[in-house]
Formats: sequence, C-alpha cells, structure tokens
Amino acid sequence: MGTHATTTQPDRIETSMLPIRDEEFGYREARHLLWRAGFGGTDEQIRTLAGWGPKKAVDFILDYDDIPFENDSPTAFDHNIMRSRTREENMALRRAQQAGDENTLSKFREMRQSAQRDDRRQMREIRHWWLTRMIQTPRPLEEKMALFWHGHFATSYRTIEDSYHMYQQNRMLRGLALGNFRDLLLAIIRDPAMLRYLNNNQNRKDAPNENLAREIMELFSLGEGNYSERDIREGARALTGFTYRDDAFFYNDRQHDEGSKRVLGVYGNIDGDGFVNAIIRSPHCAPFICAKLYRFFVREIPTDTKALEGAERTVVRSLSQTMEQARFEIKPVLRKLLLSRHFYDPSVMGNKIKSPVELVVGAVRSLNTPVRNLTTVARAIDTMGQSLFLPPSVKGWDGGRAWINTSTLFTRQNTLVYLLTGELAQNNTRFVDRTPYDPRLLVSCMNDPRIEGDPPDELIANQVMDFVLGRRPYGAADQLLSAAYKVDKPASSSGIRTMLLLTTSMPEYQLC
Repeated sequence: MGTHATTTQPDRIETSMLPIRDEEFGYREARHLLWRAGFGGTDEQIRTLAGWGPKKAVDFILDYDDIPFENDSPTAFDHNIMRSRTREENMALRRAQQAGDENTLSKFREMRQSAQRDDRRQMREIRHWWLTRMIQTPRPLEEKMALFWHGHFATSYRTIEDSYHMYQQNRMLRGLALGNFRDLLLAIIRDPAMLRYLNNNQNRKDAPNENLAREIMELFSLGEGNYSERDIREGARALTGFTYRDDAFFYNDRQHDEGSKRVLGVYGNIDGDGFVNAIIRSPHCAPFICAKLYRFFVREIPTDTKALEGAERTVVRSLSQTMEQARFEIKPVLRKLLLSRHFYDPSVMGNKIKSPVELVVGAVRSLNTPVRNLTTVARAIDTMGQSLFLPPSVKGWDGGRAWINTSTLFTRQNTLVYLLTGELAQNNTRFVDRTPYDPRLLVSCMNDPRIEGDPPDELIANQVMDFVLGRRPYGAADQLLSAAYKVDKPASSSGIRTMLLLTTSMPEYQLC
C-alpha cells in the first residue's frame, strides 16, 4: 500500500483500542511503528512491514527473543576498578592514620584517584558500547525499552562513581524490559547502583533512610499524591538492611526492622518484597505505569494520571485494565497499544519530538550513514541534553519540548550534516571524515528493475520525503529537486545526498 498523503488532524481523536485493520496499515503506519517501537527504519524495512500487515509486524517487533543477537557478557567490563579495600589494606590505612604516616596516606589517595580516572574512562567505553548496541541491534524494541526504563529508574553515574554498577543495572533493565513490572521493582530494590544512588545502603533500623521508599512510590510506581507520609516511613522500615557488598545485593538481617508495619493498607512484618507487593496491589500502580508508557511511545501527557481527560484518559484506562489482567506483564500492554487504532491516529503520527538518542541512532539506522567518530557522536548527544548514564535527576529527562531550543537545534542539524557528509565545523576548524557513503541504495525506485534508466525525478523526491519525513510538505518536492540540480542530477549519489541534507534540516525531521 502506498504512502498516505498528509492530512489535517481530525476534530475527534480515535480512542478505539481495537486492532487496526489490515487495509488501514500502509507505508506511513509501518514507518510510524518502526520509529516509535525502535529507532526508525530504511525504506526497504518499512515496505516489508507494510506488506506483512499490522499483526505480523507488531509480533515481529515484540517477540525479539526469537531474533538471534550476540548478548553482552557480565565480564565485558572490569568489575574490580572500584573494588573495596582488602582487610589488609584497611588495617594498613588505620595504622597510617593513627601514626600520622603521610607517605602511606598519600599512596592510598593516589590509588583512589587512579581508580577513579580508570573508572571514568570505562564509563565512556560503556556509553559507547550502548550506543553501538542501539545502532547495530536487530532487536530495536529491546534497546528502546532499556532506554525507557533508564529514564524511568533514573540513576546517575555522577553519584554512583562505579561504572560497573551502572553497566550491571543497564543489563538488568534490558533483561527484564518486557517482562513483569513486579519483577522489575524487586530487582530495583536489590540493584547496587540504585541502592547507592538513593542511599539505601545507609538505611538501618535505628536510623531509617526514606529516599528509596519515597522515590519508588512517587516516581517509579504510584505517582505523587497516591501514598501518605506514613507509607514512606513504613516503606523505609521495610527496606532497612537492603544494601550491597562489592557488586552484589546483600541483605543485612541485623539492620532490618522486624517490627510490624503498615504500608498502603497492608499490615504485618513487611520486608522489601512485601513493600513491592503492597505497591502492586495499589489501584494507582497500573494507571501510573501505563501513563508513563503512553507518554514515551505515543505523545506527551501530564504525569499526574488524575489530570488526564478525553482520549488519553480512555486509552490509559484501557491499558491499565490489560496490565492488571496480565498480572503486570508489560508485553501484553505494548501489544495492545502498538496494534490499536488509536496508536495510528493522524494526531499521534509524526507529532512526537525525537530525543537526542532517537535522533542520532535513528538517523544512522534509517539513512544507513556511517557512524563516523563515535566519540564525536556521543558528545553531540550530550550537547543536545541526553547524556546516557547521567540523567539530570532521579526524575529522569523532561523530554518533549524540553529537547528543543536554539542551541540544541543547531547541534541537531550539525550532527545530521556530519553523519551525511563527514564534515563538522568545530571551534573555527572543519573536521572531515572521509568514510564513503552512497545514499542511492536507500531509495527503492533506484533499484526497481521495472524502471529503465533513471527513475523520474519527482518519484525520487517523493520517496525521499516518504521515508525521511513520513509526509510530503507542500512545495517540498520542488525544493529538493532544485537543490539537487545545483550539484548533479537527482538520481546521482550527490543529488540524493543533497535531498537528504535538505529534508533532515526541516522541522518535520525533528518529529517521529
């Protein structure tokens, strides 16, 4: 089925959660699915999914465990850089402190500083590893969900200062990404990075620390106003003794409060698992998580579920019912959403601002550009406001319109120019990466055996707009062809690259 022409938004938004019909699922819908459930797709990939129809396309994306991919290993990075001091080292340090042995104390400080330098270097390597994985994976939803949970359970390396713990958390979030939300919460209260980030390693029965209990309810599971201060205090007591040693969770039973507690209406000698179970029983949990999923995959909505109205309220309620019926399994919720007629409503498609990661990874995956210099690309993503493993706070990134301002828009456009041409203006100098790139393979009519010679110029321009923008802005085809004629004929490599430079500079390219 061909591309739908751009249409005006209807007065009434489609609220039906019934599956979209085969005849309603064409090129534009398949492109929308690939961008929202991954990082975009090439013209060939879009056409393949459009030919499959919605059910097969969604099942293929969701059931990614069936797709072979070399998984990362827990031994891929060094877990000993920020190791704890040995017993002998601790004894030597105490002796030096007592004796005022400044030479020995200085050596311990140098050891610590050296480890910190090595750990920051490894953190950069881990960031590059994840970017590479997002770009290369044949299972894009897996990485998209890992990115979602990274923003949801936001944890910053700046506080942790242990790159391996951040790597462990990333692997955990990926492994449970489409599993059960209860399992995710159980893993989070045992995750060394989160325990350190929210100070639960300092949560003891004689001095409860409320940080983790508060943020789990407010930001991770229920939403503000759906719990009481007493629930926070009692939840903190339930989490006493939940700490870590080296790289693993450790339950310190001597520091756990064994007394009776009341959390969210549940009574008893509740521990961390009981705290999670009480959260899952709350009527606010499923709506909150489904609203977060909706905000990530569909469009911006208020974080307060009580403020939802109209179509968003109807759809989030429907997704919540599915989640509760599925006992908090995530996959059935996403299957319902990605197949729904609401997901493909014209007001939803092409109206979500790409995050910096989505913009860059999506450009490489959909336009088949070289990655060029990964350090340069990673720095550009940082400048755009989305430093992986360094979210601005426990709330994660604001997203939406917060991604766009005059500074970030300039970086966004420059980064696309760099990926397409290898040229980057920086500090009054121009860096050029000469990795070859031929964009002619992107345009299906260039390889159509039914067309003799070069395809019609207008057909080339329209196909470029279809897969790059998902729409055909009025008059844009003439602009593309006029620009292409200035460098070569539109069917040439330089002609198509010129069209790509123009389309990726359009406001519509910032949206997906």
